[in-house]
Amino acid sequence: MGAMSVRTQSSEPSGEEIHRAGFACFVGRPNAGKSTLTNALVGKKVAITADQPQTTRHTVRGIVHRPDAQLILVDTPGLHKPRTLLGQRLNDVVRTTWAEVDVIGFCLPANEKLGPGDRFIAKELASIKKTPKVAIVTKTDLVDSKQLAEQLIAVDQLGKELGFEWAQIVPVSAVADKQVDLLADLLVPLLPEGPALYPEGDLTDEPEQVMVAELIREAALEGVRDELPHSIAVVVEEMLPREDRPADKPLLDIHAFVYIERPSQKGIIIGPKGKRLKDVGIKSRKQIEALLGTPVFLDLHVKVAKDWQRDPRQLRKLGF
Repeated sequence: MGAMSVRTQSSEPSGEEIHRAGFACFVGRPNAGKSTLTNALVGKKVAITADQPQTTRHTVRGIVHRPDAQLILVDTPGLHKPRTLLGQRLNDVVRTTWAEVDVIGFCLPANEKLGPGDRFIAKELASIKKTPKVAIVTKTDLVDSKQLAEQLIAVDQLGKELGFEWAQIVPVSAVADKQVDLLADLLVPLLPEGPALYPEGDLTDEPEQVMVAELIREAALEGVRDELPHSIAVVVEEMLPREDRPADKPLLDIHAFVYIERPSQKGIIIGPKGKRLKDVGIKSRKQIEALLGTPVFLDLHVKVAKDWQRDPRQLRKLGF
């Protein structure tokens, strides 16, 4: 037991054409580098499929296609100390997801000492016995080798203190593209054998648009639920990468309409001097950027679609 294995290169010979497929989720404090890592593993653009467009707590999936395996990255909502019933409910969702995936990757930034937030998550992880847990020390480009070694030892200790053994401890830098492929190599053997669960290249942008619309709708409803509980629909008209941008500074243009039922509701959504709509834009843009892992220019307009909830033609147009 005792010895800690930190992998820097893969030593396992590839077996006779065994194909594996399964689910992994990355957990960690906000800003632990989860979405950057997801994007680095999947390739430039994360493929996202929404399981149930009608729910707001989507499970986001990025899919890593490899000749020998298909690794499906599932996003769990962040785990936090529950302050509300919704928080409690979200945490239940998180725990259920953790118990259902094949491997959990716990992201810990190399440049920040382990803190109470990390401990809280690690404790929760310790209670999930069967699922293998891989510690991923992220952002290694921000530290020197001494700091990195100290962090790796601290992470190893954290597992020991809580009475579990990491399946692997892997240092990576998604930004510098260091050891990202190795991480995939180490996650794959932890997946069950089986055929691919998703056809390659089968993921369209449509679910992304559904999810972006959902984020805007959530932000628009915040604080006005009582006045407009259901009278808001959001349609994302287009999502296009901005032309003429350098590869390392992409920008995604998103044009969306917020539809309401009656002209009188327009003022509620837009707010005095347009302040509310501006806040909605800022809030949802941050979340969309986190979801898609790319900077976004969000263009929002409010339109009246008369009594859309009762008009089948409008409903179809609005995606219901």
